[in-house]
Amino acid sequence: MANFIVAALYKFVTLSDFKAMQQPLFDFCDSQQVKGTLLLAEEGINGTIAGSQEGIDAVLAYLRSDPRLATLEHKESWAEKMPFYRLKIKLKREIVTMGVPNIQPDTMAGTYVSPEDWNALIDDPDVVVIDTRNDYEVAIGTFNRAINPHTSSFSEFPKWVQEQSGKDGVLGKGAKVAMFCTGGIRCEKSTAYLRSQGFDEVYHLQGGILKYLETVPEEESRWDGDCFVFDERVSVRHGLEPGDYELCRACRLPLDAQDKASGLYEEGVSCPHCHGTHTEEQLQRFRERQKQVELARKRRQRHIGVRI
Repeated sequence: MANFIVAALYKFVTLSDFKAMQQPLFDFCDSQQVKGTLLLAEEGINGTIAGSQEGIDAVLAYLRSDPRLATLEHKESWAEKMPFYRLKIKLKREIVTMGVPNIQPDTMAGTYVSPEDWNALIDDPDVVVIDTRNDYEVAIGTFNRAINPHTSSFSEFPKWVQEQSGKDGVLGKGAKVAMFCTGGIRCEKSTAYLRSQGFDEVYHLQGGILKYLETVPEEESRWDGDCFVFDERVSVRHGLEPGDYELCRACRLPLDAQDKASGLYEEGVSCPHCHGTHTEEQLQRFRERQKQVELARKRRQRHIGVRI
């Protein structure tokens, strides 16, 4: 039986007092022994938290007690161990950073497509299917036929759209576009952005990849691989079962068995993705940190996140 419930949530809504919300929200989550990260901005709230079922239910009820967040939706999965080391409530300019002003996802987002109807949409050869996530996320799993924009951050996505909107680009005139992301939030903004650029037929996967993997039977799935998640589980598969990836503690990229078997892999210090990119001072710091991690492991203690 799962020991921890993981709740992913977001909502685009005007929160003019978002700065004043920070400390009370932290205090309440802390009182419920809930950990994770929540982002607050004038445009809304976004994040993932984990805790007991009672703790998660209490935090969600607390958030929804604000009339502006009464319709806040969330997606639940599970973890055998607490997937976060600490609790963070951060103030941001955007809850997902695109860097384009005056995008209005709450009124301009594209058409939702349910997980049950997603296969039929992306099987249509006339539909351009776009993965709006970052390159390292796409690398471990994506939908069949999906185009990878090869972005390292979401703020690069508008430039890619502009480059591909010419007559020889994949987003040529009249393109019918289907977009997806992990939980749905990036697609709210990316579809709103495309509509602001004159695209008429823009669709996105309701609930994101996580809802699809939870809902659609594996034998009917168009998904190939794992889905990267931003917590210590690293990735999930169909049924939201935890995957087999681990994080490189130096660069925070996902590692599979082949990566860990590489001569460029040193636990906690480097991996094939980041080998040779750190200074000697950084490597020394990473090795010292790893030494402390191993000592804590031998004592059966947690190295990170213990509050004093």
